[in-house]
Amino acid sequence: MASQAGQDAKFFQRGKIQEFRAELHAAESKDKKFVKRKTVLKKIVANITMGNDMSPLFTDVVQCLGIPLLEIKKMVYLFLVCYGRSKAEQIHLVIPSFLQDCNDRNPLVRALAIRTMSYIPIPVVTESLTEQLRHCLKDRDPYVRKTAAICVAKLYTADPRKAEKGGFVEMLRDLLLDANATVVSNAVAALSEIGDRQDGVIFKLNLTVANKLLAALSESSEWGQIYILDSLLRYVPERHSDAELMAERVIVQLGHANSAVVLTAIKVLLYLMNYMENRRLMDYICKKMGPPLVTILSSGPEVQYVALRNILLIIQRRPNVLKNDVKVFFCKYNDPIYVKLAKLEIMYRLAREENAREVLAELQEYASEVDVDFVRKAVRSIGRLAIKVEAAADDCIKALLDLIETKVTYVVQEAVIVIKDVFRRYPGKYEGIIPVLCENFDALDEPESKAAMIWIVGQFADRIDNADELMDDLTFTFMDEPVEVQLALLSASVKLFVYKSQSETSKALVHKVLKWATEEVDNPDLRDRGFMYWRMLAINPAVAGEIVLAEKPAITTDSDRMDRGALDQLLLHTGTLGSIYHKNPETFIRNAGGKALADSPALNPLSRQVLVPIARSNLPTAVQIPGPGPPEPPKDAPEALGVKPILPIHGGSGSDSDLIDASSSGDHNGDEDNDEDYIASPSGAGDPYANLGGAFGGYTTDEPKPHTDDLLF
Repeated sequence: MASQAGQDAKFFQRGKIQEFRAELHAAESKDKKFVKRKTVLKKIVANITMGNDMSPLFTDVVQCLGIPLLEIKKMVYLFLVCYGRSKAEQIHLVIPSFLQDCNDRNPLVRALAIRTMSYIPIPVVTESLTEQLRHCLKDRDPYVRKTAAICVAKLYTADPRKAEKGGFVEMLRDLLLDANATVVSNAVAALSEIGDRQDGVIFKLNLTVANKLLAALSESSEWGQIYILDSLLRYVPERHSDAELMAERVIVQLGHANSAVVLTAIKVLLYLMNYMENRRLMDYICKKMGPPLVTILSSGPEVQYVALRNILLIIQRRPNVLKNDVKVFFCKYNDPIYVKLAKLEIMYRLAREENAREVLAELQEYASEVDVDFVRKAVRSIGRLAIKVEAAADDCIKALLDLIETKVTYVVQEAVIVIKDVFRRYPGKYEGIIPVLCENFDALDEPESKAAMIWIVGQFADRIDNADELMDDLTFTFMDEPVEVQLALLSASVKLFVYKSQSETSKALVHKVLKWATEEVDNPDLRDRGFMYWRMLAINPAVAGEIVLAEKPAITTDSDRMDRGALDQLLLHTGTLGSIYHKNPETFIRNAGGKALADSPALNPLSRQVLVPIARSNLPTAVQIPGPGPPEPPKDAPEALGVKPILPIHGGSGSDSDLIDASSSGDHNGDEDNDEDYIASPSGAGDPYANLGGAFGGYTTDEPKPHTDDLLF
């Protein structure tokens, strides 16, 4: 094979259309074993690979289809895949050869013909493909059947109505019960692709078929296993025992060598755990998921990053999975920066009282690294650790003070930002370090750190002797500062005035800042806040003080956690691009269908409370199902109100008949499992603002009135 590849390298030279045409014509006379034509076709395919346009040779290449040599047929069909769509007016020349090859004795030729036809979404080809595809789906050779299964998905993409009318979706469903595992996995892949379309049929599994798919798992290829495991998310357990038995069969896949299979198995287990009640089994599954995830981290940096982004989601939902493995996420000196930052976030998530000392020591090491972004994140993580683990707060503050003493500008700035949050988390505990912060005031030149220091000065102005002098220096550049700093200065000057209302300096300062904020600043937020403070101070300074200096709730780390409903939804995309972006695919992929947990009697009550409904768009046209139509509905029936009835596709028997729901996507009220009809809202309900005409009529007290008194002094 290596020598053959070396010989074929000579064909990758730019050639001319006329030369290739002349060589093809010359080869017709003396070419008994078709060696010359094979050589010319290799040159043409090589030029296509290099990006050269070979479409003018269409009629010449097509004439080689009659040659009974598989290697030549492959090259001609590759040519047709590239140029068949752009040569719609000449494609009829190939149709007889297509039909002949679809009935060839060689299964490789039959599969090649049907696959090539599916790649050319032109009406004349699609029309010829339909009948041949129906035969190939029932072919005696599994290679042809598995190729035909993928062709159904391509036909559905080209013409959904033809695929549904021809009954191809039901034939795919029947292939799920095929004796060959490769055919089963390809049928699952095709049905999944159709079901993921927003305008496609809804693909569901029942318990019988789900168990049969699991049985085919061990005989499938790696990618076949991924498709089968992924399809299990379409099965909704009705009983806790069903989910638990299925999880026990899936857990074996955690030992697979392929990281994609492992991540997909973890995704299925996380999904099934929402439908379990056996706490011991859930703890056992969490314990079993840890080692495979750790093993993936020994791969290359790209695979590591994918695993880390998935782990970040998993530990938010199931913290027990890696709670004792925080050392695995300590950064190595040669890790890329994107891997280091991902590990840093996971270290913080896994930190608790038992391992806080180890994590803090590691973070202090990172704070002396050379990469600025990494150092910033490490310093900020030390502050977040102090807020999260109260027992480690003292050590974290000492570490931050040591870092401030280094006088490195960006380190000092990050330390000031997190210390502000520490003050809010532990009020009255660490205010003794304020003088150290004030000594480093000149090192602050970024808006966020400057705003944090100004907040500290304003909040603790009663404990800082020269607070009015500091604020006077700070407000000197008020008009040149970013909005974030201006807002902080405005609030801090008002707090200073409330603390030291007898001081002439503070009076002059607040008056100056309020005039700037209300008269010379264009930002509406800043101007409105200035007017609000001015009005409060003018009406009742005592009440203004109570409002401005009101006791603030201690901040917590709850805001770091993702919303439970959104997290459950994202975990259904484990191992995909969505789990790396931490966004649902429908937000960045056009026409991608959403996923969410489906309600059932076995669903965990907490998961049921945060269920996220999925809205699917309507099909562009109604799907006509062969067979007798429904009787005319009465005028008060849902159909009469504009709601289409849900029409199941028939064609199977027994327990398999509920595998696929062919209802129009818009017929579901956000939940794929809701099979009951619903009543549409009256036509006027489409406008969300229809009833807001007099909503604000009674609020006369909010009418603007002129204020003629002196507002402050």
